[in-house]
Amino acid sequence: MDATTPLTIAPDTLRAFVRDVFVAHGMPEGDAAIVGEAMVEADLHGSDAHGLFRLARYIDRLKAGGFNLNPDIRVDKRKGGLARIDGDDGMGHLVVRRCTDEAISLARDHGVAWVGCHNSNHAGAAGVWAMRAVAQDMIGIYMAVGSANHMAPWGGADLLLSTNPIAIGVPGGEGGPVLLDMATTNVAYGKVKMAAAQGRDMPEDWMIDADGNPLTDPKQSSGGSLLPIGGAKGYGLALMIGLLAGTLNTAAMGKAVVDFNADDETPTNTGQSILVIDLKALGDPASFKRDIDRVRSEILGSRLRPGFDEIRLPGDRAMRLRRDRAETGVPCSPVLLESLRGVAKDAGIAALEDRT
Repeated sequence: MDATTPLTIAPDTLRAFVRDVFVAHGMPEGDAAIVGEAMVEADLHGSDAHGLFRLARYIDRLKAGGFNLNPDIRVDKRKGGLARIDGDDGMGHLVVRRCTDEAISLARDHGVAWVGCHNSNHAGAAGVWAMRAVAQDMIGIYMAVGSANHMAPWGGADLLLSTNPIAIGVPGGEGGPVLLDMATTNVAYGKVKMAAAQGRDMPEDWMIDADGNPLTDPKQSSGGSLLPIGGAKGYGLALMIGLLAGTLNTAAMGKAVVDFNADDETPTNTGQSILVIDLKALGDPASFKRDIDRVRSEILGSRLRPGFDEIRLPGDRAMRLRRDRAETGVPCSPVLLESLRGVAKDAGIAALEDRT
């Protein structure tokens, strides 16, 4: 393997590595396995900026006391199909897993459920949580307040909003599910961090500086503003998601958001919400999935515009990647492997390369 060739590693090996890292730092083994599963699931879907890439940052915060290693994650509000989870400053993956499973359980009883949380933390790729509901023949709609403010209000200069992602997962039939997983900015900040780590410039439509000029050097991103999708519309969507995932849950929003990337110790009080709809409450899931396949067929059969060689539904690339990577492994870049070697050495465990 040369200096630029990724090393492909089996998902089970990656899950075990993440679990062992967290256990070495004092996390209960069952919790560590859950976090490892969620992180690797992000990589399987192609959300590489939210999977193993984040491990070193998580460990820095754990070592500084930025996460509660033994949280009492519990429901502190419940009425009908509504509930709120207190994450007790636990790892976000653990808190959102509890939110999602609570919503799935409530949706079985009520047909629809909305569960939010406060006192949570960064929880990785949004699509992972929407797809957890899809696996139960349910629709999942997940929203979160991002873990640092990297976007100014439309027309403003102060960084008061984050990328505030949304993911919508819809079960499908033979063609597979439909998954929309997106930030409300043109690009998630994790990709800016990846570009900086890999020494690459950014496209001009990713960020602007304080004067409104394109910002292409990711190492100068501090103080710059990510650009919202669709201009003012993306700003409005980011704001509303923040109100529903943050303010509604008594979680951080606006100036109260803690920069997860720069602050190792302050509790972030991150907010996330998930809406789950049980297909069985409205009819036969199999019939619904056949309708999804029909719509898929119509869209994929559309005449192509010049310059395009295919049409895809949201999530098609992610689902294809997941199938391929589950079978052949996840490509880990030399930059990522170098970071993970440091993580392994610090934890006193075998490096990834020594496990293959």
